[in-house]
Amino acid sequence: MSEPDTVGGRSVMPLRMADGARADLLLFSPPGTPRAALLWVPALGVAARHYEPLAQALADLGVAVGIHEWRGHGSSDQRADRRSNWGYRTLLTDDLPTSLSALAKAFPGVGLCVGGHSLGGQLSTLLASVTDLDLQGIILVASGAPYWRRFHPWVGLAYIAAPVLARLVGRLPGRQIGFGGNEARGVISDWARSGRTGRYAARGMAADLEAALQGQRAPVLALRLRDDWLGPETSLAFLLDKMPRAPRRTEVIGPDELAGAKADHFAWMKMPAPIASRIHDWLSATTS
Repeated sequence: MSEPDTVGGRSVMPLRMADGARADLLLFSPPGTPRAALLWVPALGVAARHYEPLAQALADLGVAVGIHEWRGHGSSDQRADRRSNWGYRTLLTDDLPTSLSALAKAFPGVGLCVGGHSLGGQLSTLLASVTDLDLQGIILVASGAPYWRRFHPWVGLAYIAAPVLARLVGRLPGRQIGFGGNEARGVISDWARSGRTGRYAARGMAADLEAALQGQRAPVLALRLRDDWLGPETSLAFLLDKMPRAPRRTEVIGPDELAGAKADHFAWMKMPAPIASRIHDWLSATTS
């Protein structure tokens, strides 16, 4: 881990994972002592830089943010192909813990939180369930478990077709099919398994993720977008119910908070101030 290169309140911290892979952690520091430090995990296939407006809005409200970079995207030096593959095990035991540890070192003594968008939110809950670090909260935006029974029945076909396509091509060609980016077949295999069975597991990882979720106690803020068919209420409830010991607060964002724009899975990213405000208010009440 190198020293961050800082410009204003934004800095770039180069990280090296245990297996030698490299990626940058984008840090946004508020003036003064932060109320909390949030590790933010993007949606599948979305590079970290696309969440800079959200991170800056949070920093302006006094919350420090570190934006994690997915392996295989953006600043990551890895790209998925037939010879380069990884799954949830690598993300949960190497990449995400490295980012979380770096954020904790960048803001010592500040309460740590994790959160994310879509699949990034799911992985945040899994990270919170297996990390040894003390976490103050989990923040989910447009997220929920992918179990097919919580969606339209045809969604289940994606959990059969996507892994087959990824094996044939050597990676999921997400840019071509309009879902995610170019994704490692191991990630798609683990994602599809959770979609088919409703249970989280990581191939090659000994931890029982379902049992870990049952014991997760950090409070959760879940922000659902009203018009988001990719993150319906049923999917979010299914994920939250996996953490029965965690206090939860669920709120719905509508078009009236997004200048009339449709409150769907991605539109909020262009105007993240209302999301940042909700997160700040919840953190103020939770960490006070």
